[in-house]
Order: sequence, then structure tokens, then C-alpha cells
Amino acid sequence: MQKSRMLRLAERQLSSGLDCVALVPGPNLRYLSGLTLFMSERPIVAFFPLGGRPAVVLPLLEKGRAAAMAGENIELYPYSDDEGPASAFAQAAQALGLDGKRCAVEHLHMRVLELRFLEAAAPGVCIVSLEEALPGLRLIKDAQEVEAMRGAIEITEQGLRSLISRPLIGLTERQIADRLAQELMRTGADRIAFVIVVSGPNGADPHRGPSDRQTCAGELLTIDCGVYHDGYLSDITRTFALGEVGGALVKMYNVVQYANAEGKAAIRPGVTAQQVDRAARQVIAVAGYGEYFIHRTGHGLGIETHEPPYIVEGNTLPLEPGMAFTVEPGVYVPGVGGVRIEDDVVVREGGSECLTTFPRELQFIS
Repeated sequence: MQKSRMLRLAERQLSSGLDCVALVPGPNLRYLSGLTLFMSERPIVAFFPLGGRPAVVLPLLEKGRAAAMAGENIELYPYSDDEGPASAFAQAAQALGLDGKRCAVEHLHMRVLELRFLEAAAPGVCIVSLEEALPGLRLIKDAQEVEAMRGAIEITEQGLRSLISRPLIGLTERQIADRLAQELMRTGADRIAFVIVVSGPNGADPHRGPSDRQTCAGELLTIDCGVYHDGYLSDITRTFALGEVGGALVKMYNVVQYANAEGKAAIRPGVTAQQVDRAARQVIAVAGYGEYFIHRTGHGLGIETHEPPYIVEGNTLPLEPGMAFTVEPGVYVPGVGGVRIEDDVVVREGGSECLTTFPRELQFIS
């Protein structure tokens, strides 16, 4: 069990008036307890009562693995396939005294399946949204988390360097993506999170590829990829020139590169998320590409690819040391192509640290 994280959870439960937090398998459960369990047709719910011992309702076949991961720090309520989960939920609810208590659940993750078993086991329970009651549960990264992300980034950058060291012109987007995935695994990724490859006019659709389109000289190639390392993610995008490209494409690239730099320069404690978005967006708007910047400037990064804080207009959350997120301005012109340059940053006292080191200058590859 992550003791410091559990203590922080208890402090926030107390201040928010939460008697219990109920989590399903996923990022929050792994973050708090280290339990790596998976959603299936057999429901699993972990309960974190204020001032009490955590408990998990789970299938009997998962009991051994959960016990090995959690040790004696958690009470297990297993159920067999023939008896079903209702009795185990009832036992856990009674032991935790959930009836009439205020319990936060993950509205973005918990299914109706788990919710109905919980409500039946504790008819008087008051269900509230965890996302609203305890926002930003994983918002501040500790040193161990940052180092895991740094490792994921180093693996990703090694894979990208290896990829572009060989000719790519004439390959399809899908072939390039397959080759990159092999390189990322070879350089030490625990697993691939995603690989996006778009070329030429396809680059105007940020999440379109990879497809069977063949790459050609004289166009841009955008690669967006991420891997898992020690449970944490990287998320890096670079746009390359395939051979010599026209001046209009170079201009578009230079604008995005400047926007990326200005967005990062704006990061420091106390600055709001929307101020970072504005810093990057203003560069692109002044250059005449404002209508072609069609997404937020960035998103939080950690156990999940997209998590708070979101670097977007309207988010007035002040940045704090330990927050980690992407800065990824882009320009996408239909029929022409697109450019995106994405870095991973962490807020530090007095400024920020850019964890990505891959060159941002336009690279001309064959």
C-alpha cells in the first residue's frame, strides 16, 4: 500500500465529508494501493473507509494475486462463480457500515453493474462523484513518478532516433508505425500506449493514422507516440520533413515551434492553465493560423495519457510544483498537412522542467 498517498486520501476525505471511497480496477486503484486488477464481467470494487482498513470485493480466482500484491493491508471479500457477488458485497458493506454513509464512486469508470451491487448491499448509502468531491487526486507527481515518466520518455526518444536513422520515404504510414513499435519495444518499453503516424494531407487530421497511404518526398510526416515504463507514460510528437519541403510548410513548422517554446516559457507556479494555452495560441493566431489550431494546448500526463490538468481556455487552475502535462500546439490545414510539436513538462519551483530532449528544429529525413 502507498502509505503517503493513503494518508493524503484520508485527509481529503475528512475535509470533504466522505465516509468512504469506492474504486474499480484502473488508474486510481493502482495509484493508491498498487493493486493491478482488471475489469471483466465479474465485478471488483475496492473500498477505502475513512479511518478504517481498506477492503476489496473480488472474484475468488483473483484472491491469491490480490493478496500477494496487498499483503495484510487490505481485507478481501472473495466470491465464487456459482454464488455470485451479491453476498460478498453485503458482507463488505456491513463490515464497513456503509448504510447511510457518504460514499464517492468514479463516475468516469464505475459501471452500472458495480453501482447496482453497491446500492443493493447498502440501501441507504449516499453516492457522490469522486471526480467532483476529490478533484485532482493524482495531480501532483512525486519524485518517483517523475523518474518513471522520464524513463518512458528516454525509451520513446531512443525509438524515434532509431526509426529516422533509416529511410522512410515510400513506406506506408502503417509500415512506419509498425517499425516504430518494434523499436520502442526493443529500447525497453513495458508496452506500447499508442502510435499515430500521419503524412502529407493526412496530417491535417491529428488522430487519423496510421493508414495504408504511402509517404512521398516533399511532404511532412507527424509521429505521435507513447509507451509505459514502470506504470507511467510518455507522450511525444514530432513533425519531420520528408526530403526537401516547400517554404509554406517550413513557415508553418516554424510558427508551431515558436508556439511550443512560448507555451513552455509561460509555465511557473501560480500561472493558470489557461494562461499557458493563451501563450501558445497567441503565437499561432498572430501568424494567421488561428483557425487551424483545433485542440487544447496540452493535457496532464502520468498513469493515464490524458488526465488533469488540462491546458485549455477556461481552466483557471493555478499551476503547482509537481504538476506534469504536455505542451503540444499544432496547425492543421485541410488538403495541405499539419504540424504538431509536443513536449512533456513538470512544474518546478520558479519555473518548469522539460522532460523531453528530442530536437524541436525541423529535421529533414529521407
